[in-house]
Amino acid sequence: MLENIISMLPFSVPDWVLDAVVDSVKTIPFLFFVFLFIELFEHFQAGKIKNFLKASKITGPVIGSLSASIPQCGFSVVASTLYTERFITRGTIIAVYLATSDEAIPVLLMYPEYFKYILPLMLIKLLVAIPVGYLVDFLLKTKENQTEIIKEDKHTGEDDNEEEGCCKHHITCHKKRDYFIHPIKHTTGVFIFILLITLILNFVIEYFNIVDFQLSDYKYLTPLITAVVGLVPNCAISVGLVLMFVKGAVTFGAMMSGLMTSAGIGLLVLFKNNKNKKDIALILSVLVLTGYITGILIQQFSL
Repeated sequence: MLENIISMLPFSVPDWVLDAVVDSVKTIPFLFFVFLFIELFEHFQAGKIKNFLKASKITGPVIGSLSASIPQCGFSVVASTLYTERFITRGTIIAVYLATSDEAIPVLLMYPEYFKYILPLMLIKLLVAIPVGYLVDFLLKTKENQTEIIKEDKHTGEDDNEEEGCCKHHITCHKKRDYFIHPIKHTTGVFIFILLITLILNFVIEYFNIVDFQLSDYKYLTPLITAVVGLVPNCAISVGLVLMFVKGAVTFGAMMSGLMTSAGIGLLVLFKNNKNKKDIALILSVLVLTGYITGILIQQFSL
């Protein structure tokens, strides 16, 4: 039907544009129901996870990684806020960032032939994030990380209202209408990302031999590039990485390098609230190094 509507336009539309539009529009219903489920989960569980994480210093990397591995836009923001207030350790926040899947899983779910990569993606993130988190706390201890004092909230719950997800909605404070408004916002945003990225990829694949160029000539450079690109605090990055993998522009290992460092707007909260620039640089360095090594190892084993 959509193809017929486009064919009625007074000008011709290239096949690569038509394919991008049709493929992107088909994702809308699926994305809405996925984000509706995520919204309900976030509403009923975000507060519980936050309180448990604040009270669990020793198990922080484990709890943080497991919580972040569930697709949701808000947990990396919550964790970043907890870290800047020193409720959790540096190792815990790094584990959260490494385990965060952001929009990757919802996008992969749109391609049945790529379902087989979802479980490996989640397991690899967990198996890397947890030990790296503990290793960071062991090797890079600071006075702030060693404190055993759990701060008390001075604002009687008002802090939750300051934690916003990627579409500027409150994570732990919801209204009933938000159950539908936020999924619609997420769906619209991701749809636009998918359309733009698919248009770019289709254009490049149509007119340039980008697949052979990347995979055969720059096998070890691509994971480094994607790991650095993954640091951009925007959910479009994870969407783009997955679509590049689906289109064959990058390997699974290169995609994982980018997804390991892609923590969504959690990093934006860290940049904004953490006044210690050396600490930020250290966290980013660990993320990039871990993402790059993970991608290279995956490529070596041809996963």
